[in-house]
Amino acid sequence: MKIRETNVKVSIIAVAVVIFFAILLGVAVILTGDFSILYWGIPSLLILVLIPIGLNYLSQSQYAELEPVYAKEAKTVRIRLINLGMIGQPVRIEGVVERVYFQFLNRPQFVVADRSGEISVKMFTSPQEKIRKGDVVEVLGLVIKRYFFGGDAVINCVSIKTIDKTIEARKKEQKEKK
Repeated sequence: MKIRETNVKVSIIAVAVVIFFAILLGVAVILTGDFSILYWGIPSLLILVLIPIGLNYLSQSQYAELEPVYAKEAKTVRIRLINLGMIGQPVRIEGVVERVYFQFLNRPQFVVADRSGEISVKMFTSPQEKIRKGDVVEVLGLVIKRYFFGGDAVINCVSIKTIDKTIEARKKEQKEKK
């Protein structure tokens, strides 16, 4: 679904909750024969739909505003060089997605690797495009600690986009030939 220029994605869990309570509402109406239940039931179902949509819209629009800022300030680094001393610094990395977790919750976590190492990339909203294992991606984000009191360095992702490195390599080869 699209609201203004923002792609809004509702998680499967939120949809399942709405369906579950819609079924319960239908069963209650059928068993009791009391249609007045629908006066509060239908608005409650609408609220169960609108709250996740609204929250996702807010987070998506916030991330869209942050992306140009991070694109300007982020420095491109190799994954191996990211450490706890870089906490709070915006970074840009390129790598291959090795694993994808929690995408169905709209809070995906990716393990991205380049030739120097791998790092966990956490995103607190759904990405603009579907990211799969094996995709070559560019990540813009902020270096944070994995856990509040400790843990290793991870990236709080603002933007993750697939890139086609083979096309870029071919373009460079063509320029060199000319």
